[in-house]
Amino acid sequence: MIAAGLDIGGTKIECQVFDAAWTPIARQRCATPDTYPELVSAIADQIAWADAQSGTPLPVGIGAAGVFHPQTDLIIAANLAANNMPMPRDIHAAIGRPISYLNDADAFTMSEAVFGAGCAHRTVAAVILGTGLGGGVCIDKRLAGGPSGLAGEFGHIAAPAHVIANYDLPILPCGCGRDGCFESYLSGPGLQKIAQIIAGLDLTPTNIAQRRTGDMHRVWTAWCAIAAELIQTLTLTIDPDVIVLGGGLSQIDGLANELMHAAQTIQIGTFPHPPVVCAEGGDASGARGAAYAAWQAQTNE
Repeated sequence: MIAAGLDIGGTKIECQVFDAAWTPIARQRCATPDTYPELVSAIADQIAWADAQSGTPLPVGIGAAGVFHPQTDLIIAANLAANNMPMPRDIHAAIGRPISYLNDADAFTMSEAVFGAGCAHRTVAAVILGTGLGGGVCIDKRLAGGPSGLAGEFGHIAAPAHVIANYDLPILPCGCGRDGCFESYLSGPGLQKIAQIIAGLDLTPTNIAQRRTGDMHRVWTAWCAIAAELIQTLTLTIDPDVIVLGGGLSQIDGLANELMHAAQTIQIGTFPHPPVVCAEGGDASGARGAAYAAWQAQTNE
């Protein structure tokens, strides 16, 4: 056994133990506690379980929802009982050794860059389209980070106003406190909001993607046009070799190809966008990416 990874969400904590081939060989789940002391205790218990599986303390990586500030160890997470708490520091104290702590989008990005759809590429950008819009960047199998811990928070870049205006959409507020962020339009709730505004219908994202006639065609076209602008933004700022899609919306049939086509209509001259592909890691991605980050930090590989 080589490392353990924890995937911490608003409803469950899942711990997986990986062998030298990075195959999950043991896993355990528990409900996510509602109080901070119980949350730290539950995570420590999961790590103790992982150590018991291997018979020796393992490198431990944690991927969790929210934003982690690497200088203060404080967490900003609306769906965890850890908001504004130094959870990485407290877990370290509880288990007696350091851990690697990533947000869940970075853990996903690491997994896809090393083991999944981006493994053949040097620079990988990931975009996670779900209840929010997360992201991350890996270069040479290492996460690109900085002092604020905000690298890859693509969802909170402002979407271009001219594209929003082209489809008679309002400037939507974002949960981050700003207005007009990509997340406000491209997340699952954002797509539903576009359908409510343009078509007056309250539908699931899957139903919207399936119903593409009349007003629903305009809904889908508007969403793809805004998504194409995000691809353009990533191309101009990061110039990745590949963009990997994850999250619930990435399961929409043919989405990667549709976004590639939409992006081609706004590319600059003959400079193409990178390929857009769907993730390959499945439900082990978050835990595997976190575990790999911990192993990488310990071995300096």
